[in-house]
Amino acid sequence: MAGSYPGFVPSGWKITPWGQDWYEQESWAKKTDGDFHKIVAARRYGGDLEGVLKKLDYLQGLGITAIYFNPLNDAPSLHKYDARNYRHIDRNFGPDPIGDNTIINNEDPLNPATWSWTSADRLFLRTINEIHRRKMRVIIDVSWNHTGNTFWAWKDVVKNQTESRFREWYDIISFDDPKTPQNEFQFEGWLGVKTLPELKKVNVSGKRRGHVFEGDLHPEVKAHIFNVTRRWMDPNDDGDPKDGVDGFRLDVAAHVPLGFWRDYRKFVRRINPDALLLGEAWWTKWPDTLMDPRPFLQGDTFDSVMHYQWYKPARQLFADAGGGMKPSEFIAKIKNVYTGYSPAQSQSLMNLVASHDSPRLSTSFLNKQKYKFKMGARGNQELKLGPPDKTTTSQIRMMLLHQFTYLSAPHIWNGDELGMWGADDPDCRKPLLWENIDHQPQVFAPDGSQRKAIAVTPNQEQFNYQKKLIALRKGRLEWTRGTAQFVHANDEKLTLSYLRILGSHRSLIAFNFSNKPQILSFDDLSISTFNLLVASRPEALLLGKIESRGLRLKLAPFSGVALHLN
Repeated sequence: MAGSYPGFVPSGWKITPWGQDWYEQESWAKKTDGDFHKIVAARRYGGDLEGVLKKLDYLQGLGITAIYFNPLNDAPSLHKYDARNYRHIDRNFGPDPIGDNTIINNEDPLNPATWSWTSADRLFLRTINEIHRRKMRVIIDVSWNHTGNTFWAWKDVVKNQTESRFREWYDIISFDDPKTPQNEFQFEGWLGVKTLPELKKVNVSGKRRGHVFEGDLHPEVKAHIFNVTRRWMDPNDDGDPKDGVDGFRLDVAAHVPLGFWRDYRKFVRRINPDALLLGEAWWTKWPDTLMDPRPFLQGDTFDSVMHYQWYKPARQLFADAGGGMKPSEFIAKIKNVYTGYSPAQSQSLMNLVASHDSPRLSTSFLNKQKYKFKMGARGNQELKLGPPDKTTTSQIRMMLLHQFTYLSAPHIWNGDELGMWGADDPDCRKPLLWENIDHQPQVFAPDGSQRKAIAVTPNQEQFNYQKKLIALRKGRLEWTRGTAQFVHANDEKLTLSYLRILGSHRSLIAFNFSNKPQILSFDDLSISTFNLLVASRPEALLLGKIESRGLRLKLAPFSGVALHLN
């Protein structure tokens, strides 16, 4: 594990059983200095691409249309944002790590003509083919902002300093002076993390943290990135991208200059005009100010962004968290969030409720502080780390109803459909709950103490609800292509509703956020009949009646419904 946190292989290290209690420390971990959240970075569970292939039927059955992989590039860490190289799949995700290492070491990293396919690479290409055969798309995660400290070019810089062929590739502050006993070598690591040396930006202007800026990457770095991109988009280099990935999720996009992104888009589009470019545009100032992603969505860089800008206010309303939000305030905020986007852009934004970088949906809703604020379990004794209570479960189901019926493309962080819970990174990356694996009950806490056992099992009810929402969204044209129009908001009764409309296709989505039944009247709604499409819980719709002036609904506490209108 050289080059990755914690930076060493603990004595007696072994693969961790998939179903182990997350906070239970292994025997080797107990003998290693450091707290749980340091040592957990050394864990490996044995997951690989063969396991992905075995679960494609599960994903297809759930109804998803695209798989977004976190980094698969060869890297020493569990998160893989510390690339050892970009041109190969991680050797441990395939069947022959030792053989793959030999292949990699016999290549010239700068010369694509020498690049071969490792066993892990070939397994990934097979995975792409199997995903495409199921009419799903493949998005892979890459970071063009930094590499790991085991990256081949960086190792040469560290060894040869000013004599390195790659000394201009990285943002070096000062090289070592061999005439002195001190080591003066200093460089920029991403957010100060020295295992993630930053690639050099050139012709930079207007750079401010949390904002886009002009500039480019070093020309040789740029050429290498383009070669790697072509490799994964058109693996057999025949001009037909059908055997390659369908797009990229672009890590820490605001740390890379706009000039590079403009050229990158042109390059990608020449290979595959339909490829998706999805940027990460998150914080301007944590934990209060999110980035304005619009500079990335001017048609010359990205097609979409991870849409935290939607989730933050939605969580405030649906979870009554982060200080809460009234329905009228939510409408005003959401209208501002979507202002300036074309209909196509509004539909393509990635509406996510959890990710590898944030607490799982259930934990985010169970703990009511600001979004991402004090959501890590490290030293946080007050954080609730179990399953959601009854009210929180109702709020989660309302949130999912909104996610799948509103503008933009819903995203599921793997395992949320199974009701998993988990604090901020790394606790959101627990092994998934599979029915064929005996998952131990949750007994241990992050500090090693033991508490009352909590069963850890897949939530089939949650899975079925999520599956139904997916099927409805795929079958309702107005949910994917229609306009969204808010038609009701009552701050006193805590109720809200909106219409989704595409031609003659109409749906009404209504919510009651209060702890008692509420009546919603739609006096100006032209309607002859209606039928219930889905309810956030079985008893949600207490009354639905068409009157002379319109529609009257009575909703149970903490519930929502989606209705088809005729």
